[in-house]
Amino acid sequence: MLLIILFICLGIVIYLLNKYTRRETPAKIADTLTPIIEDTEVCCGAHEVCEKDSLLASSPNAVYFEDEDLDIFRFRDEKSYNAKEIALFEEVFFTLREDEIAEWLKSLQIRNINLPYAIKEEALLIVSERRYAHTH
Repeated sequence: MLLIILFICLGIVIYLLNKYTRRETPAKIADTLTPIIEDTEVCCGAHEVCEKDSLLASSPNAVYFEDEDLDIFRFRDEKSYNAKEIALFEEVFFTLREDEIAEWLKSLQIRNINLPYAIKEEALLIVSERRYAHTH
């Protein structure tokens, strides 16, 4: 019986020593933290597929890329554009950086603008290549 009481007392002493010697103050914690640097050019890594490169519209607000004149093509079929109209899309498309293309496609989706078929395939290829590069 005495042996059990000694083990219990020893356990309590070890617990208290551990508790009070390992206490971390907020100052100690702040010293060990590294600052978070947000980089808008890189994905956060929190999602399996980067939301930046995702083609699903996550926001109801469209982002314009100096392409307000494309709003006249709302609800048009992707195969119904003539060469002059395709040139308007190409003018915007070829001025975008690769990392802006997915966001531009989301913006067009929100605005109900179907990308001309000729440009759509190239744009989707660029987005898929960027996704592949981020995952490998």
